[in-house]
Amino acid sequence: MGVDETAALVQTLVNAGIDFIKDDELMGSTANSRFDDRVNVIMKVINNHAQKTGKKVMYAFNISDEIDEMQRKYDLIKKHEGTCAMISINSVGLSATKKICDQGDLVIHGHRNGWGMLNRHPLLAIEFPAYQKIWRLAGVDQIHVNGIQNKFWESDDSVVTSIQSCLKTFIGENNPLPVVSSGQWGGQAPETYRRTQTTDLLYMAGGGILAHPMGATAGVNALQQAWKAAVDGLSVEQAALQYPEFAASVKKFSK
Repeated sequence: MGVDETAALVQTLVNAGIDFIKDDELMGSTANSRFDDRVNVIMKVINNHAQKTGKKVMYAFNISDEIDEMQRKYDLIKKHEGTCAMISINSVGLSATKKICDQGDLVIHGHRNGWGMLNRHPLLAIEFPAYQKIWRLAGVDQIHVNGIQNKFWESDDSVVTSIQSCLKTFIGENNPLPVVSSGQWGGQAPETYRRTQTTDLLYMAGGGILAHPMGATAGVNALQQAWKAAVDGLSVEQAALQYPEFAASVKKFSK
């Protein structure tokens, strides 16, 4: 996807009422989507939307790179009045992550891609409650925890433990925001809330929004409806009877 196509997609999402968008963890700077060009066009969309509506959508630009280049990219985001940078923390390492976090001007979205390699083998593994302590000490503000009924190998019990570990106080009050992702749509919200009893998380859905049969705006509305229903104690079936956008997503995405 080129930068103009990306900007158009961002425009669709901000118009739909989204709160947060991120680069893919594998997206750095490519021939058809150079990092500098992407920041320029995306922030024009976000800043224009903020001027019109008063709402500044957060976009996490993936700055993962060599340390000096990460610094340059970080500064470029600031220049364009961005608010967030994403780091593939397992790829760049602790020192590079801490150097960026220590500046304190942008929210740092910590992506844990490569986590399976660190976690799955019993002789080599580290559990997430210990792992997240390392990165919260480095200063990340958000960190991925996978999601309920996810598309990968991780169990729901493990995901719940990960969310709870992020929200547990550890050396101060700066808890990282757990980032729920991986095949999410509104249908997992009731179970996620039932098992964690928190809305202090970042709930991300790609196809759950963009593949909604009524369009992206309905996709965003369906997620919001799902979480309201979850907090209100409604089941997926009860919520579908109450909210038409959510009902359409149930028909589209439920197994």
